[in-house]
Amino acid sequence: MPATDQGIRPERYQLIPRVLIFITHGREVLLLKGAPTKRIWASKYNGVGGHVERGEDFISAARREITEETGLTVSDLRLRGAINIDAGQQTGIGLFIFTATAARRDAALSPEGTLEWIPFDRIHELDLVEDLPTLLPKALAMSGDDLPFFGRYWYDADARLRIEFAD
Repeated sequence: MPATDQGIRPERYQLIPRVLIFITHGREVLLLKGAPTKRIWASKYNGVGGHVERGEDFISAARREITEETGLTVSDLRLRGAINIDAGQQTGIGLFIFTATAARRDAALSPEGTLEWIPFDRIHELDLVEDLPTLLPKALAMSGDDLPFFGRYWYDADARLRIEFAD
């Protein structure tokens, strides 16, 4: 099928693809505390990740982001979920969530912020990006053979984030 038959039209809803990775070592997860100068999520904790670049598949993008942001070698990189984020505009975000296991804890310095290994039982104490109190425990609770979850985020009339997962 030629590219012209893909049905891409500017008036259709479109997605910007992103990856988010939660890297674990034992009972700790590596989170990035955003630099205070970041445009979004300044001083908030999030997983590592970013945009999928042209020519990349989702797993290649996750591997690249892990290398760029942490310098770690990981194993067991698994897709855990996919979320459609509707920000009320013509273009939304397609977020692909992964987990991975690090063999060691010596993450490199990141230009994005400060990397910190957080014990699972301390996650709730942190100033997390808005969706992480729901998303992070869901991803970390999954076992090796669990199928990925699917969901959507949207903002209500009061600009509050709403989260819904498919059954």
